[in-house]
Formats: sequence, structure tokens, C-alpha cells
Amino acid sequence: MTTELTLAAAFMIGLLGSTHCIGMCGGIVGALTLGLPESTRRATWRMLPYLLAYNSGRLLSYAVAGLIVGLLSHSAGQVFQMRYPIGGIVGGVFMLALGIYIGGWYPALAGLERLGGKLWRRIEPFGRKLTPVTSLPQALGLGALWGWLPCGLVYSTLAWSAAAASATQSALLMLAFGLGTLPMLLTMGGAAQRLQAFTRNQWTRYIAGALLIAFGVMILIKAGSGGHVHLHH
Repeated sequence: MTTELTLAAAFMIGLLGSTHCIGMCGGIVGALTLGLPESTRRATWRMLPYLLAYNSGRLLSYAVAGLIVGLLSHSAGQVFQMRYPIGGIVGGVFMLALGIYIGGWYPALAGLERLGGKLWRRIEPFGRKLTPVTSLPQALGLGALWGWLPCGLVYSTLAWSAAAASATQSALLMLAFGLGTLPMLLTMGGAAQRLQAFTRNQWTRYIAGALLIAFGVMILIKAGSGGHVHLHH
């Protein structure tokens, strides 16, 4: 694998990091769907459109956040004429912290999630107006709000996406990251239980954490050479 960060790498970060998602977000989906008829909640094929709507809104929020961060990063770079891309340096450090966090070695991002909770307290009341969920547009709207839930995994990837060569690429990286989290959050029933058992395994967390740390090192090396992230499809 080259040191160029790709959409595939963003997807893998989401996939590896989603070992954290199942504990933090798994219960959210259940809470959001309580307003639906029991017959809908018990039938996978009836429930799937709502799950897709929630997650589509969530991914849209990730892409918007990536676009905002990308615009801010490049504006700062142009104003201060930075030799090294500050977004890449910050992103690399955040990715190292995320690997340590996911691996369970140290709660490196717990403080950041608590800080993000202050923003969430301002956003969360808007979600109450969309509950209980009885339609797909409501599910989409709640999913879009869910995308702003305090999460160290999202914050780390946002910091990393700031190193992209353009704001559009930052948004695409965040979208690819979000797609990587989908397998974990779309599974239901027995498959979900087996997946949860796998992700909660100590060695699964260790391996995911080590790989994320490796991504962080790669980002810092690239930033140290004064380069930006360029997408290769």
C-alpha cells in the first residue's frame, strides 16, 4: 500500500473503527425505531428502508462536515502560507490517538467526545421534533442529526480529511469512511449478535487499533514531506 491516502483507505478506517460504533450507536437505532409498529420492527425487509434512511442522513452529515473542514483547512493554508499541511499533521495525530482508543490501551479521545457533547446538547432538541418516527423522511432527518453525535472516530477522520487536496475530496473521504461503518450498523438479528461478539473480541480491537496507528504514521510521513492527500480511485 502506498503512502497516498485513498477512498479505499477511508473505507477501511470506517470498517476498522466501527468496532467502536456497535457499542456507541447500536442502541441508538433501537431507540429511534420505537415509534414504528412492532410488525415493522420485527420484519427485516420492512425495517431495512428505515435503517437505510437513518444511515443515508448520517452519511450526508459526514460529507457536509468533511466539506466544511476541508474549506477551513485550505483557507488557513492560503492565509498563513504554511509549508507543511497542518491538516495532515493534526489528522495524523488524531489517527494515532484513535488507534490507541480503539485498541483499548488508553481512552485518548474520551475528553474530545465530552467536549463534542456540548455541541450535541444544542442539536439534540431538534431531534425530538422528529420523533416518534412514522415515515422515511423523519428517519432521514433524524439520521442527519445522528451524524453530529459526539464520536472520537468521526472527529479523528474529520481531522485526517483536512489533509486532502481539496474540500471536495475531504467530503468524499468522509463519505467513504461512512460507507465503511455501514456493515456494522445495518446488520440485525443473529448476524448482528455474531458481529458484536467478533468486534468485542480483545484481539479484534488490538488488530484494528494497530492498523489505525499505522494509518496515522503514514499520514504524518506524508504531511512531513509537505504533501496533501490525493484520491486514487
